Amino acid sequence: MSQESYIETKAQPLQGCPKVPESIMTASRCELTDIQMQISGKLPPDLQGHVFMVAPVGTVHSGGLPYPNGDSLLCGDGMIYRLDFDSQNEVRLTTRLVKPPDYYADKATSHGSKYEKYGFRNHGITRFSLSLGVRNQLNTAFLPMKFSPDSQERLLVTYDAGCPYEIDTQTLEVVTPIGSNQEWQSELNGYNAPFPAFLSTAHPAFDPHTQQMFTVNYGRSLANFLDTIPFIYDLEQLPQEIDEFLTALSSFLRVNFLKDIFDFFSQSFQTFLQLYVKLIEKLTNLKIDNFVYLICWDGAGALERWKLVLPDGSPVPIDQSIHQIGVTRDYVVLMDTAFTTGLEQVLNNPLPENKKVEILLRDLLERPTSPDSLVYIVRRADLKGGQFPAFNQQEVEVLVQKVVLPLATAHFLVDYDNPQGNITLHAAHICGMEVAEWVRKYDVSAYNPQNPVPSYLSGMENNETDIGRVGRYLINGETGDIVESHIISDAECTWGVELYAYPQQDPQTKEPLDRLEDIYWCSFGLWKDLMTQFITNLYKNYRNRQVPLAKVLNLADKGISAYLFRLHASSTEALAICDRYQFPAGHMTLSPQFIPRPDAEKPTDGYIICTVWYENKNEFWLFDANHLFEGPLCQLSHPSLDFALTLHTAWLPSIGKREATYYINVREDYKELVHQASQKHPDIQDLFDREVYPHFE
Repeated sequence: MSQESYIETKAQPLQGCPKVPESIMTASRCELTDIQMQISGKLPPDLQGHVFMVAPVGTVHSGGLPYPNGDSLLCGDGMIYRLDFDSQNEVRLTTRLVKPPDYYADKATSHGSKYEKYGFRNHGITRFSLSLGVRNQLNTAFLPMKFSPDSQERLLVTYDAGCPYEIDTQTLEVVTPIGSNQEWQSELNGYNAPFPAFLSTAHPAFDPHTQQMFTVNYGRSLANFLDTIPFIYDLEQLPQEIDEFLTALSSFLRVNFLKDIFDFFSQSFQTFLQLYVKLIEKLTNLKIDNFVYLICWDGAGALERWKLVLPDGSPVPIDQSIHQIGVTRDYVVLMDTAFTTGLEQVLNNPLPENKKVEILLRDLLERPTSPDSLVYIVRRADLKGGQFPAFNQQEVEVLVQKVVLPLATAHFLVDYDNPQGNITLHAAHICGMEVAEWVRKYDVSAYNPQNPVPSYLSGMENNETDIGRVGRYLINGETGDIVESHIISDAECTWGVELYAYPQQDPQTKEPLDRLEDIYWCSFGLWKDLMTQFITNLYKNYRNRQVPLAKVLNLADKGISAYLFRLHASSTEALAICDRYQFPAGHMTLSPQFIPRPDAEKPTDGYIICTVWYENKNEFWLFDANHLFEGPLCQLSHPSLDFALTLHTAWLPSIGKREATYYINVREDYKELVHQASQKHPDIQDLFDREVYPHFE
């Protein structure tokens, strides 16, 4: 049974779209320690625990955000923000940059330094150095975990293009990666760089019942990278003649004409591509294959993994990313999500300093996200006797069940309970939206190509080009059949449904909830200045369109507000938005987090805190989770607080000095990788000895 419904708007449209708040475009890299927040409104006396948020804040070279050249706001070192609610009538804030080993290598290779030639550059939302590798920017999400030996909860900070790191919840310093370099497989076998390109998920999952943490390590074949790319560059020593030729070409030829040619030859190109891939692998000694490993960790020992394969024995192919995974009682759920990262960003933007070439390549190579979501289901009963890569054991293969959801997805959640093998999956569908794409300095308005986008918005996310949806699916984990689906959209609330929060504990039993009854989502709204000609052209033929593009443009011209709403998602009742708050015109919101009340009687007894931007202000707003429509109870601010696009969050009841003993020694972990890289560049060894290792000893 499949249901889809659209709820017409009841709110009055805005009278002309307001400006995007300038405050969402700026971020400071200054670390703050235990500052007292200013409170406007009434702070509830029963607030408890600690809220963690993370956001990109630029690089060691940029001095914060925005980037002078308009690079994406989503590229940059992570800054952790911790709000402490453990003192009566006050809230205190501490912030820290996340500093894994590659952070110090990036810092040491800055312009004018001894090691400048090894410097990193932004390539889309990825930061890359050909000699040193890929930055693990750790700017995306968290995972709280509590294993049986632990006296308090532990916390991981994560990123899509790197392994997770555990932090000390008291000092906010990074402590250790999860897994050694030997236990992770790079996208590029044969590429000798100290910081390999590890693709993982920004949302690993923890099962408190079985005391297991699950994550993934995957790679995409070169064919996946290149199926829309008919040429590749030597990134290290690009001949000046090629650079000049491409620059001239981008100025002389119409991009649409070139694109028509490439589209015309796309079918025959697929055959040529296979030969091209083999030639590149032979010439470069690189091996780039599809692979997906499901990883399990017990909090103390080595990583255990299984190689996931389709029923025909071929590796699971990932075309975009595995941004999120989910765990139920009997299954692990993976999804190929509508978001690209890793080396594809480098191949699509090999010359980030040459904007003329960037324009040409963007129009030629950028493709819309897949209109579908591919789901891969793994039976947990099959996860026996896995491989321990730390001990060089043989690979162990496990079959997956493939499911196709007919809409694009970035974030999803699953009920832990799966009666009769039926998995309940809750999804936010971003429709006609490209999260890994951003507003460029040369972008023009979708309304008039003679009008450039306001310059202060360079680096910001684009608008969505169709209304988003929220869905609930009942999927049989054994057969892959979609037993039931219910999808809704709302003309007010679901424009760019992005980040979420939800109660995780039964207040009566203090046990984790087996089923999600209520999920809180925030939405982006519609903004005229973020409706670019490029993004509308990219999605003009969007297959799953619900609102005609002309109407979307008309709505964005007027403006649609950002919303915070509660979705009643119980698998035994109809899917419905039962509470909502419309933010005032000119406000944006992100990063909702649920905070339970100590005397809660039902799961939603608590508060929602989120980040809010308007004009030149950055604030945290606090809501009663049962009464969003009443508006914020209070706002928290401080003159020193300056953050841009905040991402995911976590809540812990208490913090303390880390007591777990699991630890990967940095010098030992990088010894062999640095040695290999030093065969070509001897001073890389000196770089690590002087600038990296001392910070971890």
